[in-house]
Amino acid sequence: MKKFTFVLLAIILVFSLALVGCSSGKDTIVIGGKNFTEQDVLVYMMKDIIEDKTDLKVETKPFLGGTNVVAQALERGDLDLYAEYTGTALINLLGLEVMNDPQAVYDKVKQIYKDEKQLVWLEPFGFNNTYTLAMRRDQAESLGIETYSDLAEKASELVLGSTQEFLERADGYKGLQKVYNMNFKEVVGMDPGLTYAAVRDKKTDVNDAFATDGRIAAFDLKVLKDDKQFFPPYYAAPVVRQDTLEKHPEIADALNQLAGKLSDQTMSQLNSQVDLDGKDAKDVAHDWLVSQGLIKE
Repeated sequence: MKKFTFVLLAIILVFSLALVGCSSGKDTIVIGGKNFTEQDVLVYMMKDIIEDKTDLKVETKPFLGGTNVVAQALERGDLDLYAEYTGTALINLLGLEVMNDPQAVYDKVKQIYKDEKQLVWLEPFGFNNTYTLAMRRDQAESLGIETYSDLAEKASELVLGSTQEFLERADGYKGLQKVYNMNFKEVVGMDPGLTYAAVRDKKTDVNDAFATDGRIAAFDLKVLKDDKQFFPPYYAAPVVRQDTLEKHPEIADALNQLAGKLSDQTMSQLNSQVDLDGKDAKDVAHDWLVSQGLIKE
């Protein structure tokens, strides 16, 4: 009888511990990111501020892949949130026409995501990481290229090195071909981290650049003017599953403390610390939050 009682107590104890483990799992959320530096910094920035301001634990899944991979992971429930860009949502994910007013684009995607996807756009971080095209400054000047229209006239003599995603997006090379009749001599799909160095090292002539990338200035690349306003605004903001926010509304309170805090210049400097100075994105994100008084040391 004593032996039976002991075994029963042991089973109850194990079961109780299992329940505790399940309960603690409910207090963990998952943040994902796309496969480039800026997203990596934002993943850890969001992680740190959530863990500092709430009782939640955060699991991170950085560098998951391109836009569609991460967006689908959020919709499936594999992620609770990630940072998306308004123009990317408008054109690439929703398939809508280009709009150029930043607030109108944000309001449009926010409403559609809420109504059709049960996903919530929180307040934007503040920076506009628009797509652009860049060249070596000396080459652009020698060819007299200032604008995308100028580039289109010379494109048949030049090589574009870009991410595979850019080559496939409607707000990427396919769209540029239609709007500007821009057709390069050769197009090379590359990892996002390699496109800038390829231009600098004269392996390619043009790359799809992000406006907040610190390598533009460091490599003395010239950003060309989008004279037909092909690209929409790309303001970054956290996108969160509605069911996650219903369980943990404190997430919105924490993340909205980042609203408007990151200018184009600030984001460029943070990206540069990773790409050029070799710092870890986790440390860059944490140190900036501390420096702004947004989290404790």
